[in-house]
Formats: sequence, structure tokens, C-alpha cells
Amino acid sequence: MAIILFSLIIKLAMLPISIKQQKTMKKTVKVQEELKKLQVKNKNNPEALQRETMELYKREGVNPFAGCFSTIVQFVLLISVFFLVKSPLTYMKKVDSDLIKKYTDEINSSMVSEENTEVNNSESEKTENQKEEKKPTDAYPEISIIREKSKDDEKIYINMEFLGLDLSSIPSKDMGDFRTYIIPVLYVITTFISIKITTSMQKKQKKEKMDSEENKPEEPDVMAMTNKNMQYMMPILAVSVSLMAPLGLALYWLTNNIIMIGERLLLNTFMKDKDKEEKENA
Repeated sequence: MAIILFSLIIKLAMLPISIKQQKTMKKTVKVQEELKKLQVKNKNNPEALQRETMELYKREGVNPFAGCFSTIVQFVLLISVFFLVKSPLTYMKKVDSDLIKKYTDEINSSMVSEENTEVNNSESEKTENQKEEKKPTDAYPEISIIREKSKDDEKIYINMEFLGLDLSSIPSKDMGDFRTYIIPVLYVITTFISIKITTSMQKKQKKEKMDSEENKPEEPDVMAMTNKNMQYMMPILAVSVSLMAPLGLALYWLTNNIIMIGERLLLNTFMKDKDKEEKENA
């Protein structure tokens, strides 16, 4: 619930920036034709192209770097949430680091002992240094502590269940439990819904632009093709990370996707009504 509420608060706080980005996106579509003319005019003069492009952006009130701040904030928040779900004892429970180290050493020793009992006669003749190389490493030691030691020590107990799902589960490690894939699958579905909505909005804007220009044939847009490729690459990257991270991170992504879909639909409706009102007044 904390992750969901946190996502809602952040989205509400950044709503003014989202509105500004939506306006910038609509303006950017309008200046594309002028930008193409400048590229043809100054194809052999990159300095003049850069100067006139910046003048065009300034004249039309378009900031090409408008999305940078939002992207940086989202990246910082993503890293923060990752460390939060990776080390809940440190950041949620404020458990003493010595106690965490003590339990981590106990779990590692237990894992080494289990490995040694499975070593056959030929392997038992290996040197101690060779055995040490096989010492297991755990990328999420605090989650292992919660699972294995919380029954014996209430200081490290955290209930990480949400609607029957254990948010400390890691899909790549808990492959036998189909429930660990529910949130990543929902994330993929909502991502493609978001892509579909964004693509549909862009197509409508381009169609309106072409209609206003007496149905001129649309030229290939390299930037649009690049953005389209990025739209599909980012979800693949995110899913790959979510399969190797605790489900809490995937829940954060899923919540953001759902909120973003609602935000885009509402802002698109609002902007459309505003444009219609301006045309009627004109």
C-alpha cells in the first residue's frame, strides 16, 4: 500500500510538469514541418541549422529538453524504490547493521554446509581454496534473512504480502511459484495499452496536421521511428529487470503504468476540449 500511495503522491506532485509536457508535445508536432524545411535549407551548414532550429523552438515556445527533468526524477525514484525493496531491513525496519551481518553470515555458513554434504569423494580431495571459490553469494541477503530468520526474531519480521502475493519474491529465483509472474505480466499488458494510447494520440495529431495542410503526403519521420523503437525496447528492458528484482519493484512499475494511462487519457481529453474551445472563440 505504501508503494501505491507513494506512486500516487509523486504523480500528483508532477502533474503540472506532465501538463506542460503534453502541451509541448502538441507544439512539437506543429513545428516538425518547419524543422524539415530548415534541414533542407541548411543541409550543408550545421551551425546555421542549429541556430535557426533554436530560434524556431524559441519562437514557438517549444523546449526540446522539457522531458529531461521528468526522466531524471523518475530514474532517481526507480533506483530508490529498488534499494528499498532490496534492503527492507535497512530502509524500512532500520535494523542494526551488525544484526544483519550476523544473520547473513549464518545463512551463508548454512548454504556452504549444505553444499559440502553433497560433495562426492573425488571432490572432497580438492583444496580448501578451491572449496572457498564455491562459496554462494546472495544478491538479496536481507530478503533471505526475512524468510529464514523472522520466525525466530520479531525484530526482523516484515509482512511483505499484498493481495496474496509475496513482494519479496524474485521471479528468477522462485520459478516454481506462478504467482511471482502475475505482476510482471500485468506490467507488460498495461505497457502495451499505454503504447497503443500514445501511438493513437500521435496518429490523430499527424492526421489533423495533414488535413490542415491540404493532405500533403507525409514524409518519413526518423525521430518518430526512433521513438517507436524505444517504446518497445524500454518495456523489454524493464521486464528483464523485474524478473531479477523483488516483486515490490514490479508493483511500483505497474502502479505507475496504470496511473500514467489514466493521466494521458484525462489530459488528452482536457487538451482536446481546450483546443475546441479556442477554435470556437477564434
